[in-house]
Amino acid sequence: MMRAWALVGFAVCASPLAAAEPPVKADSAKGQSIANKVCAACHGPDGNSPTSANPKLAGQIPEYIQKQLGNFKPVPGKKAERENPIMGGMAAGLSAEDMRDVAAYYSAQPVKPGAARNQETLALGRKIWRGGDSAKSLPACAACHGASGAGLPAQYPRLGGQYPEYIESQLKAFRAGERRNDANKAMQTIAAKMSDPEIRAVADYIFGLR
Repeated sequence: MMRAWALVGFAVCASPLAAAEPPVKADSAKGQSIANKVCAACHGPDGNSPTSANPKLAGQIPEYIQKQLGNFKPVPGKKAERENPIMGGMAAGLSAEDMRDVAAYYSAQPVKPGAARNQETLALGRKIWRGGDSAKSLPACAACHGASGAGLPAQYPRLGGQYPEYIESQLKAFRAGERRNDANKAMQTIAAKMSDPEIRAVADYIFGLR
Protein backbone atom coordinates (compact mmCIF):
# COMPACT_ATOMS: atom_id res chain seq x y z
CA MET A 1 0.00 0.00 0.00
CA MET A 2 2.85 2.39 0.87
CA ARG A 3 4.48 1.78 -2.49
CA ALA A 4 1.22 2.42 -4.33
CA TRP A 5 0.70 5.66 -2.41
CA ALA A 6 4.23 6.79 -3.24
CA LEU A 7 3.34 6.44 -6.93
CA VAL A 8 0.39 8.76 -6.38
CA GLY A 9 2.86 11.25 -4.89
CA PHE A 10 5.05 11.07 -7.97
CA ALA A 11 2.00 11.75 -10.14
CA VAL A 12 1.52 15.06 -8.29
CA CYS A 13 5.08 15.95 -9.25
CA ALA A 14 4.58 15.45 -12.96
CA SER A 15 5.14 19.09 -13.97
CA PRO A 16 8.60 20.67 -13.44
CA LEU A 17 9.12 24.06 -11.85
CA ALA A 18 11.40 25.17 -14.62
CA ALA A 19 11.32 24.23 -18.28
CA ALA A 20 14.41 22.50 -19.59
CA GLU A 21 16.55 24.69 -21.81
CA PRO A 22 20.10 24.59 -23.16
CA PRO A 23 22.57 25.13 -20.31
CA VAL A 24 24.33 28.48 -20.18
CA LYS A 25 27.54 28.73 -18.20
CA ALA A 26 27.04 30.80 -15.06
CA ASP A 27 29.68 33.02 -13.47
CA SER A 28 29.76 32.05 -9.79
CA ALA A 29 32.35 34.71 -8.93
CA LYS A 30 30.14 37.41 -10.39
CA GLY A 31 27.22 35.86 -8.54
CA GLN A 32 29.12 36.14 -5.26
CA SER A 33 29.79 39.82 -5.90
CA ILE A 34 26.10 40.48 -6.58
CA ALA A 35 25.04 38.39 -3.59
CA ASN A 36 27.34 40.34 -1.27
CA LYS A 37 25.82 43.62 -2.42
CA VAL A 38 22.16 42.65 -2.74
CA CYS A 39 21.36 39.43 -0.88
CA ALA A 40 23.77 38.90 2.01
CA ALA A 41 22.07 41.16 4.54
CA CYS A 42 19.01 38.90 4.64
CA HIS A 43 20.27 35.54 3.38
CA GLY A 44 23.84 35.58 4.66
CA PRO A 45 27.05 35.88 2.61
CA ASP A 46 27.14 32.09 2.19
CA GLY A 47 23.38 31.61 1.81
CA ASN A 48 22.86 30.45 5.38
CA SER A 49 20.38 33.07 6.52
CA PRO A 50 21.05 34.47 10.00
CA THR A 51 17.32 34.64 10.76
CA SER A 52 14.55 32.08 10.35
CA ALA A 53 12.25 34.63 8.70
CA ASN A 54 14.42 34.43 5.57
CA PRO A 55 15.11 31.13 3.82
CA LYS A 56 18.49 29.50 3.50
CA LEU A 57 19.69 29.63 -0.10
CA ALA A 58 22.88 27.61 0.40
CA GLY A 59 22.74 24.31 -1.44
CA GLN A 60 19.46 25.20 -3.13
CA ILE A 61 18.88 23.96 -6.67
CA PRO A 62 20.01 26.83 -8.93
CA GLU A 63 17.06 26.62 -11.31
CA TYR A 64 14.72 27.05 -8.36
CA ILE A 65 16.53 30.19 -7.15
CA GLN A 66 16.38 31.60 -10.67
CA LYS A 67 12.67 30.88 -10.94
CA GLN A 68 11.84 32.52 -7.62
CA LEU A 69 13.88 35.64 -8.43
CA GLY A 70 12.12 35.85 -11.78
CA ASN A 71 8.73 35.43 -10.11
CA PHE A 72 9.49 38.25 -7.67
CA LYS A 73 10.45 40.63 -10.48
CA PRO A 74 7.58 42.89 -11.54
CA VAL A 75 6.58 42.80 -15.19
CA PRO A 76 5.50 46.06 -16.88
CA GLY A 77 1.72 46.29 -16.71
CA LYS A 78 1.40 43.18 -14.56
CA LYS A 79 1.86 42.21 -10.94
CA ALA A 80 4.78 40.00 -10.02
CA GLU A 81 3.88 36.33 -10.04
CA ARG A 82 5.08 36.13 -6.42
CA GLU A 83 4.28 39.38 -4.66
CA ASN A 84 6.65 40.54 -1.95
CA PRO A 85 7.58 44.23 -1.61
CA ILE A 86 11.06 43.55 -0.28
CA MET A 87 12.04 40.83 -2.73
CA GLY A 88 10.32 42.68 -5.55
CA GLY A 89 12.60 45.62 -4.95
CA MET A 90 15.69 43.44 -4.73
CA ALA A 91 14.90 41.50 -7.91
CA ALA A 92 13.88 44.57 -9.92
CA GLY A 93 17.46 45.54 -10.73
CA LEU A 94 18.68 42.03 -11.57
CA SER A 95 19.02 40.84 -15.14
CA ALA A 96 18.38 37.22 -16.13
CA GLU A 97 22.17 36.78 -16.24
CA ASP A 98 22.53 38.23 -12.73
CA MET A 99 19.90 35.81 -11.41
CA ARG A 100 21.67 32.88 -13.03
CA ASP A 101 25.01 33.90 -11.54
CA VAL A 102 23.62 34.47 -8.03
CA ALA A 103 21.84 31.12 -8.21
CA ALA A 104 25.06 29.38 -9.24
CA TYR A 105 26.96 30.93 -6.35
CA TYR A 106 24.46 30.13 -3.61
CA SER A 107 23.75 26.62 -4.87
CA ALA A 108 27.45 25.76 -4.52
CA GLN A 109 27.61 26.79 -0.84
CA PRO A 110 27.20 24.11 1.86
CA VAL A 111 24.00 24.40 3.86
CA LYS A 112 24.35 24.43 7.64
CA PRO A 113 22.31 21.51 9.00
CA GLY A 114 19.53 21.86 11.55
CA ALA A 115 17.84 19.44 13.94
CA ALA A 116 14.21 18.70 14.74
CA ARG A 117 13.27 20.62 17.88
CA ASN A 118 10.01 18.99 18.94
CA GLN A 119 10.24 15.30 19.79
CA GLU A 120 6.49 15.14 20.43
CA THR A 121 5.66 15.86 16.78
CA LEU A 122 8.57 13.96 15.23
CA ALA A 123 6.51 10.84 14.41
CA LEU A 124 3.77 12.87 12.72
CA GLY A 125 6.24 14.90 10.70
CA ARG A 126 8.08 11.76 9.60
CA LYS A 127 4.80 10.07 8.61
CA ILE A 128 3.70 12.98 6.42
CA TRP A 129 7.13 13.41 4.87
CA ARG A 130 7.65 9.76 4.06
CA GLY A 131 4.16 8.45 3.43
CA GLY A 132 1.65 11.30 3.35
CA ASP A 133 -1.89 10.45 4.40
CA SER A 134 -3.89 8.29 1.98
CA ALA A 135 -7.15 9.00 3.84
CA LYS A 136 -6.80 12.69 2.93
CA SER A 137 -5.23 12.07 -0.50
CA LEU A 138 -2.15 13.83 0.87
CA PRO A 139 0.97 12.65 -1.00
CA ALA A 140 4.32 12.07 0.66
CA CYS A 141 6.56 15.15 0.59
CA ALA A 142 9.50 12.88 -0.21
CA ALA A 143 7.87 11.88 -3.50
CA CYS A 144 8.92 15.21 -5.02
CA HIS A 145 11.57 16.55 -2.65
CA GLY A 146 13.47 13.31 -2.04
CA ALA A 147 13.93 11.16 1.06
CA SER A 148 16.64 13.46 2.44
CA GLY A 149 14.99 16.67 1.24
CA ALA A 150 17.68 17.27 -1.39
CA GLY A 151 15.08 18.05 -4.04
CA LEU A 152 15.10 17.09 -7.71
CA PRO A 153 17.42 19.22 -9.90
CA ALA A 154 15.67 21.66 -12.24
CA GLN A 155 12.28 20.62 -10.91
CA TYR A 156 11.68 20.58 -7.15
CA PRO A 157 13.54 22.59 -4.50
CA ARG A 158 15.76 21.40 -1.73
CA LEU A 159 13.97 21.56 1.64
CA GLY A 160 16.30 19.62 3.94
CA GLY A 161 17.71 21.84 6.70
CA GLN A 162 15.39 24.75 5.88
CA TYR A 163 14.12 26.79 8.81
CA PRO A 164 10.82 25.39 10.12
CA GLU A 165 9.42 28.90 10.59
CA TYR A 166 9.94 29.62 6.91
CA ILE A 167 8.52 26.28 5.76
CA GLU A 168 5.46 26.79 7.97
CA SER A 169 4.87 30.32 6.67
CA GLN A 170 5.08 29.20 3.04
CA LEU A 171 2.78 26.20 3.46
CA LYS A 172 0.22 28.46 5.11
CA ALA A 173 0.62 31.01 2.32
CA PHE A 174 0.00 28.29 -0.27
CA ARG A 175 -3.01 27.08 1.71
CA ALA A 176 -4.48 30.58 1.90
CA GLY A 177 -3.84 31.26 -1.78
CA GLU A 178 -1.47 34.08 -0.91
CA ARG A 179 1.35 32.32 -2.73
CA ARG A 180 0.39 31.02 -6.16
CA ASN A 181 3.59 30.53 -8.16
CA ASP A 182 3.57 26.73 -7.94
CA ALA A 183 3.25 24.63 -11.09
CA ASN A 184 -0.33 23.46 -11.69
CA LYS A 185 -1.29 24.61 -8.18
CA ALA A 186 0.39 21.49 -6.79
CA MET A 187 1.50 23.04 -3.50
CA GLN A 188 -1.74 24.94 -3.07
CA THR A 189 -3.66 21.68 -3.43
CA ILE A 190 -1.39 19.83 -1.02
CA ALA A 191 -1.30 22.56 1.63
CA ALA A 192 -5.10 22.87 1.53
CA LYS A 193 -5.29 19.32 2.93
CA MET A 194 -2.98 20.04 5.88
CA SER A 195 -3.95 21.22 9.35
CA ASP A 196 -1.84 23.66 11.37
CA PRO A 197 -0.45 20.85 13.59
CA GLU A 198 0.51 18.81 10.50
CA ILE A 199 2.23 21.79 8.91
CA ARG A 200 4.20 22.51 12.09
CA ALA A 201 5.16 18.86 12.48
CA VAL A 202 6.44 18.38 8.95
CA ALA A 203 8.23 21.76 8.98
CA ASP A 204 10.09 20.77 12.15
CA TYR A 205 10.94 17.36 10.66
CA ILE A 206 12.31 18.98 7.50
CA PHE A 207 14.71 21.10 9.56
CA GLY A 208 16.49 17.94 10.70
CA LEU A 209 16.82 16.37 7.25
CA ARG A 210 20.29 16.20 5.74
